[in-house]
Amino acid sequence: MEQNDNHKLSELSSVSPARLLWRYCLPAVVGMLVMSLYNIVDRIFIGQGVGPEAIAGLAITFPVMNLSAALGVLVGAGGSARISILLGAGDREGARKVLGNALVLLAVIILCYLTAFAIFIDDILIAFGASDVTLPYARDFMLYILPGMFMTNFAFTFNNFMRVTGYPVKAMVTMFIGAGVNVMLAPLFIFVLGWGIRGAAIATDISMAVSAVFVMAHFFNSSNNLYFEKVRRMYTLSLKVVGSIVGVGAAPSLVNAAACFINVIINKTLYQYGGDIAVGAAGIFTSYTSLMTMVVVGICQGMQPIVGYNYGAGLYHRLRSTYWLAVGVSTLIVTVGQLGGLLFPGAIARAFTTDPGLIEVTSTCLSNSLLAFTVVGFQVVSTTLFQSLGKAAASIFLSLARQVLFLIPLLLFLPPRFGLVGIWWSFPMSDLLATVVTAVMVALQLRAISRLASSAPLRTV
Repeated sequence: MEQNDNHKLSELSSVSPARLLWRYCLPAVVGMLVMSLYNIVDRIFIGQGVGPEAIAGLAITFPVMNLSAALGVLVGAGGSARISILLGAGDREGARKVLGNALVLLAVIILCYLTAFAIFIDDILIAFGASDVTLPYARDFMLYILPGMFMTNFAFTFNNFMRVTGYPVKAMVTMFIGAGVNVMLAPLFIFVLGWGIRGAAIATDISMAVSAVFVMAHFFNSSNNLYFEKVRRMYTLSLKVVGSIVGVGAAPSLVNAAACFINVIINKTLYQYGGDIAVGAAGIFTSYTSLMTMVVVGICQGMQPIVGYNYGAGLYHRLRSTYWLAVGVSTLIVTVGQLGGLLFPGAIARAFTTDPGLIEVTSTCLSNSLLAFTVVGFQVVSTTLFQSLGKAAASIFLSLARQVLFLIPLLLFLPPRFGLVGIWWSFPMSDLLATVVTAVMVALQLRAISRLASSAPLRTV
């Protein structure tokens, strides 16, 4: 079995980048699409079965969910990047230590944030933009989704670890199982049993618990490449190991955390200039765009072990080929999504709601906010490139550039002058500005990699 596992890892440095990217990205993309269905299915069923106020209430919970995801990504993305690099360098013991420390660190983080959420849930939702109308819906959803957050973080984090240790297809299947359970239970709980928004939360809890069980079972199997061993030092938190996990994971984590606070600003601004219906429209916009961005994230997850392993092994030409392939495919995906939103905004809105006013506002939102969406693929893949190379500072900066450096100032400047449409225009303008910064940083990094390649003997295996 160990020989087979070693073969899985050696393929990362021998099989062509195009074939590897296909092999690793396809399961990751399918897995992320499946995970997107959790949110999209919930929102469609809630919108059709409960009403537009419930859609707006659900939108208020996005910042809370982003904050939960940010804390999970801190461990998941950071740990998987470190494991990839360590395995590429042949340091299997170091990879085991990262796995054990990630388990303990994630458990501590989850217990801390769940306690805070449970105690201060109303205060948090009001601070995040809930009105008297949307607060009951948001509260109902959050109170019932809290137990599932524990399982969600474990399922996502260790699914990433499963993928980078040579099991991309198995990682996809575990996500499929949970999503299938959610698709079956959500309509049953919402429509048949009449549980409304609470039913959507309970269905998600159960489905994520099922996924988590399958994912964690993999790491309790000693026949796998990397698993939980009965060695205490593997789980003893090391400042060096935790620092390496957090240092690399900080970039994607900060993206989610920044998205949390950006959503707060957006929700409050939307309510000021368009009321609850504008908040609901933004929720539908987020649901639609997340479908494309999750595909790109899946491509990045497939790219990460290939880039990380070959960087650790000194195979820089393979690193560059993989990166540019990922950029090309990601750009194609988001461009198709952009055209769909620009050409058929009304059809997309009607999938989520039957309310004429919400359909009209959502159509305007999609028609304006997606004008520069085609550059998002390049941004996300480039940020993952720096993360995969262990370049924490650069990855963090790029992660925050669009949302903090550009989007916040635009949200403060445009709406007072152009009203609600100014909010929609803020998105494409921040995308374009962030792309310029990203392009400069990528050019400098690739030049540095070229210098490394020229100063070292070319390795082909």
